[in-house]
Amino acid sequence: MVGIPGSDLDADTRGTLARLAVGGVILFRRNVADVAQLAALTAELHGLPSRPLIGIDHEGGRVLRVGAPFTAFPPMATVGATGDADLARQVGCAMGRELRAAGIDLNFAPVLDVHSNPANPVIGDRAFGNNPALVANMGVAFMRGLQAGGVIACGKHFPGHGDTELDSHLALPTVHRDRAGLDRTELPPFRAAIAAGIPLIMTAHVRYPALDRERPATLSPLILRTLLREQLGFRGVVVSDDLEMRAISGQHDIGDAAVATLSAGVDLLSICADLGKTECAAEAIERAVIDKQLDLAILEAAADRVRAVERPVARDRISPVDLPVAAHAALDRRLRGTA
Repeated sequence: MVGIPGSDLDADTRGTLARLAVGGVILFRRNVADVAQLAALTAELHGLPSRPLIGIDHEGGRVLRVGAPFTAFPPMATVGATGDADLARQVGCAMGRELRAAGIDLNFAPVLDVHSNPANPVIGDRAFGNNPALVANMGVAFMRGLQAGGVIACGKHFPGHGDTELDSHLALPTVHRDRAGLDRTELPPFRAAIAAGIPLIMTAHVRYPALDRERPATLSPLILRTLLREQLGFRGVVVSDDLEMRAISGQHDIGDAAVATLSAGVDLLSICADLGKTECAAEAIERAVIDKQLDLAILEAAADRVRAVERPVARDRISPVDLPVAAHAALDRRLRGTA
């Protein structure tokens, strides 16, 4: 899954995406001018031979890549503070309907991290709260709403980014809890989401010495294959957080990181800014297969899982011209206490 440079698909970018047969494209503010342009861009991307999934980070609060006429819902901490799972479902459904209207397939939400460390510089109000049961309940409700609105959900950041004191965009954080503590705090929301059928889970660029003394989750078969697949029973797509973040790029060459990430059990690699790095990663993966450092069967299984992801059918689909939606604005005001 790759990022693209601008708000339209220039010839060079189109050629690169087609040549690499990308599994997905992730959009950022640099890719969005207005709703009509966004809908045209997603339609053009969907027309590529690989039919990539179009994803975006649309959590609410400070993590929103699109502006008006999309509804700017408050952070999930505000939703969590209500304790009302049906409100979380309604927010997810509203977000899904709006994103689907613009041609978005996949939202990298809900955040399933438990905000257990007040010094955490990156999660904070992005989490539903500091209680694992609450986060689990609200996260599953949000996921169901999002998919009812027509958009694929992705829980993040496995196995939990809530107890860090560093931002993985800038450095490699460590969570020092023992396994029993992880089972009590970090893992319950992911267990609940897996039981509810969440189709994608994103990895954390975070070290958990209780699970793997050396490698962060994104690079750890102990965490992704043993814990996530075998112990928790996840059968969906494992997607990496951006491999250009300093937690990974500060320690590894992009090609080495790509090969190690696939070997660890990730199905879909995210390289969100530099298409040149994506090409380097693809070349490294090809060399690793030829040199028998990476089993081709691993790639085939990963590709099969990505291709098997179904785009949910919206129960009440809207089009770009229907934005803004008055009912969604009323829901936003209710959450903010201004209704």
